Amino acid sequence: MAESRGQWGSRLGFILAAAGSAIGLGNIWKFPYITGENGGGLFVLIYLVCIALVGLPIMMAEIMIGRAAQKSPVGAFRALSRPGSPWALAGGLGVVTAFVILSYYSVVAGWAMHYTWLSLTDTFAGRTPDEIGAIFGAVYGSEEINALWHLIFMGATISIVIAGIRGGIELWSRILMPALFLILLILFVYAMQSEGFGQAVEFVFAPHAGDLTAAGVLEALGHSFFTLSLGMGAMITYGSYLQRDEDLVTTSVTVSVLDTAVALLACLVLFPIIFSADLEPAAGPGLVFRSIPIALSQMPGGMVLAPLFFLLLTFAALTSAISLLEVAASYFIDERGWSRTKATLATGGLITLLGLPSAMSGGSRMFGQGVTDLTAPLLKLLGRDAGMNWFDFFDYLASNWMLPIGGMLIALFVAWRVGDAAREQAFTAGTRFGRIYWTWVFLLRFIVPVGVFAVFLHAIGVI
Repeated sequence: MAESRGQWGSRLGFILAAAGSAIGLGNIWKFPYITGENGGGLFVLIYLVCIALVGLPIMMAEIMIGRAAQKSPVGAFRALSRPGSPWALAGGLGVVTAFVILSYYSVVAGWAMHYTWLSLTDTFAGRTPDEIGAIFGAVYGSEEINALWHLIFMGATISIVIAGIRGGIELWSRILMPALFLILLILFVYAMQSEGFGQAVEFVFAPHAGDLTAAGVLEALGHSFFTLSLGMGAMITYGSYLQRDEDLVTTSVTVSVLDTAVALLACLVLFPIIFSADLEPAAGPGLVFRSIPIALSQMPGGMVLAPLFFLLLTFAALTSAISLLEVAASYFIDERGWSRTKATLATGGLITLLGLPSAMSGGSRMFGQGVTDLTAPLLKLLGRDAGMNWFDFFDYLASNWMLPIGGMLIALFVAWRVGDAAREQAFTAGTRFGRIYWTWVFLLRFIVPVGVFAVFLHAIGVI
């Protein structure tokens, strides 16, 4: 079965692909702006602690499930429990979550692609800060622009996944990830020479206890979980293409370190540019698409680097999108016996159609308020007021409900449902770090569920 499904050509190929899944818009777009909103320093430290105590243990659990079962999420949960087990529904949740997330994630990726194009065509040159800031509003409100880039991005994602594990995902991960690191390094070297670099380093790493609230702590905990692509079946799927004697601990730690390093480097690229232009670091979600173009337009050589920055965003989005589509496609390959071509085209096509309402949500026609009306009853059931468009609703549903529930089920399954002997054998196979096994089990049994449940309660507004 494993051979017919395909396997990674090398351990490096898996690490690059898994790191690509984890390194996405959350690292380069979201982490810097939530760091800015929470005052930097102490928030970053708490985030790093949460990565170690919550994110990394769940990543190990996900990869272990896939590697042990050699199956995609639904089949993996079934194989490690029993035929007909309700635990297979946890795998099904991962597949559905991948569908939902990719449908709107591709819209944000489309913004990155469009801004790359705008940068290459000197759209920002000679414009005032107000004019540059207004561009994003126009882009968000254009159904045609968003739909076009959504289709282009999904087409690129489908073309990579359809080529298979080694010839598609691994090959392109070997191309895109080094390119991503190179672009990030170039931007970092540029940022080091800016006037605001020292201020940025102090902001990111010096503790500012007065700026951090309890909500900020929970946000750090939540992002440490979401940034590693956990709770959506991606790491289970990628882990299923590993040899059973591959070092679980080393590969998981390597992926987590790469993901965290990119998030911190992104802060040290963005904040020096922001401080040098005397802009506000707590600019929220508009930090990348509004503040960065304004800042670069005011700095020597900034317009040359703008295309590189938005190309970096595009590459990060694409490496994550590949893993999301693979989760969906692998279900039909494993469970329905479909060919990779059929599974990828079918799931990719459905996700593309599902994403069109999100792509058109910013416009004034039916996919704005019209779909909001359709989601109002479900929002009320979930304890939220109506007022979200389709894009906002899918983001809320996936981030606040589907991912935390998925992560919680993974932790509980590995910690309490998988037999002790089978779990220990799966963890220690191929690693020199078997002595940390019981520490990992303790974290999964007691620390991770409390942390993820707190994130869930915070996300839905209970705490």
